[in-house]
Amino acid sequence: MDAPTPPFAIVPDTAPFTPEQRAWLNGFLAGVLARDHFAGAAPAAKAARPLTVLYGSQTGTAERLAKQAARAAGQRGFAAAAVDMGATDAARLTGAENLLVVTSTYGDGEPPDNAKALFAELSAAAVDFSKVRYSVCALGDSNYAQFCRAGRDLDGFLEKRGAIRAALRADCDVDYEKPFQSWLETALAALGGELVATAAQSPEPAPAALHGRAHPFAAPLLRSRRLNGDGSDKEVRHVEFALEESGLVYEAGDALGVQPQNCPDLVAGLLGLSRCDGEEEVQLADGGRMPFRRALTERCDLGRPSAELVARLAGPAGAEEGHASAPLHVLDLLRRRPEAHLSAGDLVRLLRPLAPRLYSISSSPKAHPGQVHLTVGVVRYQAHGRERKGACSTFLAERVVAGAATVPVFVHPNTAFRLPADPSVPIIMIGPGTGIAPFRAFLQERRAVGAKGRAWLFFGDRRAATDFLYADELAQFQRDGVLTRLDTAFSRDQDAKIYVQHRLEEQAAEIFGWLQDGAHLYVCGDAARMAKDVDAALHAVAERAGGKSPEAARAWVQSLRAGKRYLRDVY
Repeated sequence: MDAPTPPFAIVPDTAPFTPEQRAWLNGFLAGVLARDHFAGAAPAAKAARPLTVLYGSQTGTAERLAKQAARAAGQRGFAAAAVDMGATDAARLTGAENLLVVTSTYGDGEPPDNAKALFAELSAAAVDFSKVRYSVCALGDSNYAQFCRAGRDLDGFLEKRGAIRAALRADCDVDYEKPFQSWLETALAALGGELVATAAQSPEPAPAALHGRAHPFAAPLLRSRRLNGDGSDKEVRHVEFALEESGLVYEAGDALGVQPQNCPDLVAGLLGLSRCDGEEEVQLADGGRMPFRRALTERCDLGRPSAELVARLAGPAGAEEGHASAPLHVLDLLRRRPEAHLSAGDLVRLLRPLAPRLYSISSSPKAHPGQVHLTVGVVRYQAHGRERKGACSTFLAERVVAGAATVPVFVHPNTAFRLPADPSVPIIMIGPGTGIAPFRAFLQERRAVGAKGRAWLFFGDRRAATDFLYADELAQFQRDGVLTRLDTAFSRDQDAKIYVQHRLEEQAAEIFGWLQDGAHLYVCGDAARMAKDVDAALHAVAERAGGKSPEAARAWVQSLRAGKRYLRDVY
């Protein structure tokens, strides 16, 4: 029987040490344990060098990748510690000899919530990082103008303060797995890592999950119903999937990844412009082969064109036009260049991969075992002379038949958006429109465990008569005592538009009192407008009800973030 092998990180994250102290202790103990475990089987292990893997994460992806990077670093002689940006500061990071950073971007180029304080400090403070060697992996979505802005900013902050860039920054799009792995290999090699005999090289690695992003589960669609009443100008659907025998587990606050298919009419239009019949065999980036029509339906993003496609069709001068005309989709671009002719193989190679969409889960597994529910806003609008359709929302609303179809899904954990561990802690939830999704899950969870803590929900939409999502369920939560208070804001039910942030300010004294009593505050929904307005309202609450100056209000809100009591699931 083989001797047990030491883990790459021996000192737990909860130990009372700074990230740098924990990394040093991990290195020291790893060297001692490696000597004991591998004595006689291999030369004595070199002392492991410390490595801090810093992450800024809004929905959990960057956190997961940072921990993956730390595990991989253990195979290369590092004593690695994955560190939350919200748990450190610039002064402590100056002692990090080797530093890898994984950070996402959300909203209008903003850093994740757990990274805001560190970004603000690095942008203003003159801190000496000249002893730090580093590399940054930026996560983003090129559908947004400020693609990977947070990672680019942090890379610039570190360089400006003297840090030594060991490997070039990687800017990863939604299809991030391969670019991330390539960056990680390059960065670890640049920092001097080499394969060593450690626990991370166990001859029997833990089996991978049966279903995940790379191998989604074909979930039967159980039900799909419209939540809006007759006369509403919106379409929001409640969607239920079966998860039996999938091995997938989730918690309230997590998201579900859904792999869509493109609209057949859109595929047909693109085939017509390319003068192909769809039966041409094409090769995919992963080496697989399939008919052109199927590739356009299942594997290619027909929304925003890639920079390579814009350059191919329009040349360098037209690339700026394509960038400035961000609403242009692939079909629009091809219509503007009817003289261009791309083969089926060329077009598939130049299109971005069709990425899964993440939806906040709107059910608790305790209330609905073997199922997962979503609250999906269906996207339809007119642009450039044709109807545009949200690829995934209309796939679920129009083309998947309940009881007769399956949809590829996987669970995307969001550890940064969880209920308090103590069910007696009060919670305040702000979720207009489809932002109500995780809070339906929270309330189901609290009812299932018999939570005694108070719960306050702010919900808003256009009209109470047609857009009061889950109204009957919310009323039942109130009757059951699970939902202590419900405040609504229906913007079109009066002359002056009223939104959830207005209700928040109206109840400033009570909101401040709840937060002073230890309440956790959650926000879910639109990052660009609603979440910013709610954040401004929260600062106003601190000033008006708490009697704080603007500077003290900012510090108070930041203390809520740092204490994991102000959490946002925004998009």
